[in-house]
Amino acid sequence: MSKLRVAGVVPGSITDGPGIRFAIFVQGCAHNCPFCQNPETHDYNSGTERDTDELLGHIKKDPMLTGVTFSGGEPFDQPGPLAELGREVKALGLELAAYSGYLYEQLLADPDKRELLELCDVLIDGPFIMEQRNLDIRFKGSENQRIIDVPASLSSGTVVLKEDGRWIAGPELFVRPGSR
Repeated sequence: MSKLRVAGVVPGSITDGPGIRFAIFVQGCAHNCPFCQNPETHDYNSGTERDTDELLGHIKKDPMLTGVTFSGGEPFDQPGPLAELGREVKALGLELAAYSGYLYEQLLADPDKRELLELCDVLIDGPFIMEQRNLDIRFKGSENQRIIDVPASLSSGTVVLKEDGRWIAGPELFVRPGSR
């Protein structure tokens, strides 16, 4: 497969989407959102080069995974290697999510980025905006960001927001019975 510039990985992540996920933080981002939570991922020359076969091997070893999340940095700035990995992730039956500072509409219009977008089940799009930061929302940093159901959006020709409670419900959904 291909080489990917990576800032780091988090196997068994529970903060980068619902369930247990393998999160890949790519290196490089031109958005440079002020107050970004991962500013160390912005430099395209930093991080390490990883083989996508190696990353796939780690994913395959964890039977508890429910999904894989591409974050960063900006995943859509490395669409080729991530699309290759994404196809393999989908073949394993895992949910694929991606975070992007680009908007869905921008990704859809860019032929180099569209293939990766089409592999995603979920896209969290839009830049982080500090003035719209909200710590009470799940899986988003600021109110302007959208959690998009990519297959439904592609099918309907318009943006469809994710209504799956795993992505949008508050923490109370995950309280154990009898623990209140």
